[in-house]
Amino acid sequence: MPTISTNDLKNGMTLELDSNLFDVVEFQHVKPGKGGAFVRTTLKNTRTGAVVERTFRADEKVERAIIDKREMQFLYRDGSDYVFMDNTTYDQTTLTPETLGVAADYLVENANAVLNLHGDDIVGVDLPPAVELTVAETEPGIQGDRVSGARKPATLETGLVVQVPLFVDVGQRIKVDTRSGEYLTRA
Repeated sequence: MPTISTNDLKNGMTLELDSNLFDVVEFQHVKPGKGGAFVRTTLKNTRTGAVVERTFRADEKVERAIIDKREMQFLYRDGSDYVFMDNTTYDQTTLTPETLGVAADYLVENANAVLNLHGDDIVGVDLPPAVELTVAETEPGIQGDRVSGARKPATLETGLVVQVPLFVDVGQRIKVDTRSGEYLTRA
């Protein structure tokens, strides 16, 4: 593992601390008037999602994790598991919903996703900022019920439930923000 100085930290870097992987969410160099400088960080555990605040001395050495990003195509679901194919080697990998986390709510067959690997372990999934999904089930909008900004729940083809405007019907394709899980627009 390469070691780096805490003075070289950047947002998005992955560190290996206490046998866990942490993404740097935010960092701040602090130089008090009295005493030595330090670096205050906000770290997110890549496996559990827990957010931790940690302070390091300036120029302290930390282990930087090597994350390999591979573009893979989601092929199909095998029971509750998800089967992916590497776009370069054509090797197939089976993942559990727990490994994918919230990314499982946005994956449809033949969709591409970037899987983050640390060694042979998958530690995360990078999705595009927005995906297009088909509305599988929703209540019809009632005539005359056109309150400005009114919303109704809609179940999408992946099983995800989002709040959509009243004019959205079953079978329509909509764009959903993968960061917040909110409806953006009709596709």
